[in-house]
Amino acid sequence: MSDLSKRRLKTWIRLLGVTRSIESNLREFLRLGHATTLPRFDVMAALWRKRDGVTMSELSRMLLVSNGNATAVVDRLEADGMVRRRPSDTDRRTVFVALTDEGLRAFEGMAEAHEQEVDRLLGTLSEADLDALTTIFRRIGKGETR
Repeated sequence: MSDLSKRRLKTWIRLLGVTRSIESNLREFLRLGHATTLPRFDVMAALWRKRDGVTMSELSRMLLVSNGNATAVVDRLEADGMVRRRPSDTDRRTVFVALTDEGLRAFEGMAEAHEQEVDRLLGTLSEADLDALTTIFRRIGKGETR
């Protein structure tokens, strides 16, 4: 292995550590400050972006989770009055899920607080730092090596 290869591995490990640390902080923030979980927040965020609702399969794809995982979270959100399910008019096997008015209000309050917490967590990054990271992440995401 080259020195550059070792540095890339070290960078990956640091990136993973930072990601896990921020995620852990956000899980705790949502649990303590909003009596919710990160998976519930993620489902509500996806449904907020698609106000007319999505099928359970679409929701699973959006969140990169199994249908079973999405269903379990949606079941709990539905029991709490945050989402509603609606059968398709054309295919009885298809179910759409969307935020209720209560769910929309609850999510928007959480989302604002979540943004403030992320801003606090990344508060040491300057605008130039953010621009550099965005450029780097785009290159990595596109599979560019140089």
